[in-house]
Amino acid sequence: MSLNSILAYVVLLAAAFYVVVDATDPNQLQDFCIATNDPKGALFVNGFFCKNPMEAKPEDFFFSGLDVAGDTVNKVGSNVTTVSVVEFPGLNTLGISLARIDYAPHGGLNPPHTHPRATEVLTVLEGTLYVGFVTSNLPNGENRFFPKVLNKGDVFIFPQGLIHFQFNIGKYPAVALSSLSSQNPGVITIANAVFGASPPISVDVLSKAFQLDEKIVKLLQSKFHMST
Repeated sequence: MSLNSILAYVVLLAAAFYVVVDATDPNQLQDFCIATNDPKGALFVNGFFCKNPMEAKPEDFFFSGLDVAGDTVNKVGSNVTTVSVVEFPGLNTLGISLARIDYAPHGGLNPPHTHPRATEVLTVLEGTLYVGFVTSNLPNGENRFFPKVLNKGDVFIFPQGLIHFQFNIGKYPAVALSSLSSQNPGVITIANAVFGASPPISVDVLSKAFQLDEKIVKLLQSKFHMST
């Protein structure tokens, strides 16, 4: 292989690598960009107006409240306290966010969901969780499932965009801290999105997709659909 061919091959590899790794939050354009709703004298960067850096204060980089347990008295027995750019303006352009997740004892569940814009690192602070994620469609048609039982101090990764969940298998409340690689990771809760979409997805479509009787589909839609 000639030198020119080798150089061309290296350039193509570098270009391909760049395309792959660039599919995340964009690199920050300044040290920080504290989000503000007041456009007067502000700069517009990454979806939010930025406060004038000369007016930044220590409080802009401070958030309090993750020590407070969330209310888990609900249908799934869990509560997610998010700390994204919406709740914590100092995160703007930094490409990170957090969440505290509380789980009720004996079956508190953070239902199967995805984060379209972020990889998640979950750290268990208290309790015992059964967690897992499912891969995208593999060449053989399968979707591999990666389950694990986590105890206090354990860490588990959910790759970006993949369906995952956490389930409290202990007899005491559980708490976990989630770190996400986006200031606005987004979340798609699978059951809610499929059976609770507004307007509803066709019963014929769901019945065939899930191989369910139409009556079952309608029942599921009645449980997940949120009236507006």
